[in-house]
Amino acid sequence: MQREEFVQQLWLDYIHTHPDIGGLRLWPMNTPAEYLTLVTLNYGPFTASALSVNLAHMGYRSVGHYAMADKGLLIHLFAPNDGGSWLVLAELQLGTLPKSPREALTQLILQSHPTDCKGHNLLCRGRPWPMPSWALYTLLQQEHPLAAWLAVMGPRLHHAGFNCSAMNESLETLHRQLEACGLPSFEGQQNGVFPVSTLLEHRFYPAMPQKTVFSEGDEHRLCLGGLALVQKYIADDHERIAELLIPSHTRCEMA
Repeated sequence: MQREEFVQQLWLDYIHTHPDIGGLRLWPMNTPAEYLTLVTLNYGPFTASALSVNLAHMGYRSVGHYAMADKGLLIHLFAPNDGGSWLVLAELQLGTLPKSPREALTQLILQSHPTDCKGHNLLCRGRPWPMPSWALYTLLQQEHPLAAWLAVMGPRLHHAGFNCSAMNESLETLHRQLEACGLPSFEGQQNGVFPVSTLLEHRFYPAMPQKTVFSEGDEHRLCLGGLALVQKYIADDHERIAELLIPSHTRCEMA
């Protein structure tokens, strides 16, 4: 798979999951995201180390590796070999979960079909294991919201981040337009995956809740991702926004 095809598949899966975001017409449809935040977990073919081999074949190079201990995450930054969207890969560490939810989530993952655990498109082909029960989802949600998200979504694109400056609009202008479309933003420097550095002006907009059918047939409406708008407080051409995303006081850089 080539990188352009990979990004296209990521995007098609993303807007299929979030049709309200796919239907936005506030900027040209071919506007590239500044970065794409993906979520995975440290298990089998879905580990960041395994996925990075495929990403390297598609022209991405690893440019950062951070341990966010308070979130139970390892964060990996990947830069494309052109000016395209960077990847921010957040890897949930299963060992940071308490024993009961960790074992329940692991048992769910073990039910993945072998053919769904192969190939270059593991991040854009949907959930490889069965849908969890509502009881398991709520248990995971109480312990770690990203564990609950992964149980329902699988390793996947969580949200796209857009650089307002690249779109020649202010964040405030786009913010008002998104709110008028029914997408209110989170308060504070949060995006549902990790906190964002105060070096950036950042807003996260959760997608509209979608009906989700759980394994025992019960239906619930869940918000499962969104989009972010970002701009630098100090304009310069030296660093990409993805390089500034992680707050320095919450990260431990790894060799």
